[in-house]
Amino acid sequence: MKNFSTKKRLLASVAPALAVFAALFSSACDRVEQAELSPADPISMVDPATDLSAESVARMLSGLPLTLTQVREVFDGVVSSSSNGYDEEYPFANLLASPGSGVGHELLQTRSVTEYPEPLRDLLSAADIAQTRAGSFLDALSASGLQIYWPYSEDWDGKAMPVITFNPEESSGDAYLRRQDDSNVGFLREQLPNGAWIVKEVTVDEEYARNHPVWVINRNEDAAYLTPKMLDALYPERTVAVSTRSYEDCRTLVLKEFKAHRNYDSWLAGGSEFFVKCGSLNGFTAKTEEELKLYSPSVTDMMINVKRKNVGKTLRFNTVLVSEWTSQLEECVFLMIEDDGGKQTSWKASGLVKIKSKSYGFEVELPFRRNDDLVWRGKLSNNYFEKYNGKPNRFGDVSITFSFM
Repeated sequence: MKNFSTKKRLLASVAPALAVFAALFSSACDRVEQAELSPADPISMVDPATDLSAESVARMLSGLPLTLTQVREVFDGVVSSSSNGYDEEYPFANLLASPGSGVGHELLQTRSVTEYPEPLRDLLSAADIAQTRAGSFLDALSASGLQIYWPYSEDWDGKAMPVITFNPEESSGDAYLRRQDDSNVGFLREQLPNGAWIVKEVTVDEEYARNHPVWVINRNEDAAYLTPKMLDALYPERTVAVSTRSYEDCRTLVLKEFKAHRNYDSWLAGGSEFFVKCGSLNGFTAKTEEELKLYSPSVTDMMINVKRKNVGKTLRFNTVLVSEWTSQLEECVFLMIEDDGGKQTSWKASGLVKIKSKSYGFEVELPFRRNDDLVWRGKLSNNYFEKYNGKPNRFGDVSITFSFM
C-alpha cells in the first residue's frame, strides 16, 4: 500500500501588495452601530511593502458595486469546495483563475460549467486603478492565501446581499481587536433613496451569520491537503483493493463515521480541520524475523473538515485506513489532531506484528505541528477493532466508527 498524504503542492509565496487601495474606498461610511473601538486608519496608510491583510480586502470588497451575479458566483465556489470535502470557502486564487470553481477542482480537472456575465474578478480588474497597478494587485491577491469564507451558506435565500467582515487575527492592523464575545465589525453596502451608495458598519457574530449571509475574509488553511472525498476520487484503487486483496486471510480497515462534538476555533476562522493519521505494516505476512526487515510502515493520513453547522452530526465516509490488515498485524498507531499550525514536529511510536506467536515491534513516525490541538493519540489493537467493529467510540472530543470490510 502506498503512503497516502493529504499534502498538495503549495502555492507560490505571497507577493508584496501595492499601495493601490485608496481609490477603492471612495464610498461614504455611515456608522449604524457604534463599534467598541475606533475605526482603522484609512487603508491608504497601509505600508505598501506589507502583505495584503484580511481587513484591507474586506473593506475593498465592501466598496465594490456587487450584484446578485457576483454573490451567486461566490455561492457556487463555496458549494464546489464543500462538495470536495472542504470548508465553505472560495479562495481568491480560484476566484481569479476559474470563477465559480472551488478547492479541489484543479486536481480533479473540473471547473464550473457556469459562464458568469460579470464575474467578481472583472469588478476587481475594473476598479479605478491604473491597469499595471491593478494587474500587480490581482497577482498579489491571488498569491496571498486569502479567501472568502461563507459560514452557513446552505441557508442563503438567494436574494440577500452579504455583510463582509474579516478575521481580526489575520489582519495586519490592530484597529479592531478581538472582542470577548467573538464579534467583529462588518461592512454592508446599501443604496439611499436619493440613489447614493453608502457602506454601513454593523456588528456581526456567529448568531448573526446563522440568519444573514456573511462573508468572512480569512486565510485558507486546508487547500493544500486532501479530504476523504478527494482521496477516493484520486486513488480509486484503494477502494478496489477491498475486493482484490493480495491475501485471503486479511481484511480492510475503514473509517466509517466521524462526529465532532465541539468547534475548536472562532467562527471567524472557519470550521475545524482534523488530521487523522494511521501507521501500520500493511499486508504483513512475514514468516521469519529476517523477512520482517523487508517491510516498511505505511502511513495513511487525511484531513476531515467539519463545518460549523455539522458539529454534533455524524459524517459518513467509509475511507480506507489499512487496505490489507492481516491476521499477523496486532496493532496500528493512530494520531488525530486539529490543525493550528506552528513548527513541524512528529510523534514517534511503535506498533506490533506477530510471527509464529511471537510479537515484534515496528517503528512509525507521524508528523504534526507544535500548535496543533491534540485530540487523541495511541495504539489500537486488532482486539479493539473486533470489539467495536461498526460501533462508535469516543476519542476525546470526537466519536469515530471503525469497521472491517
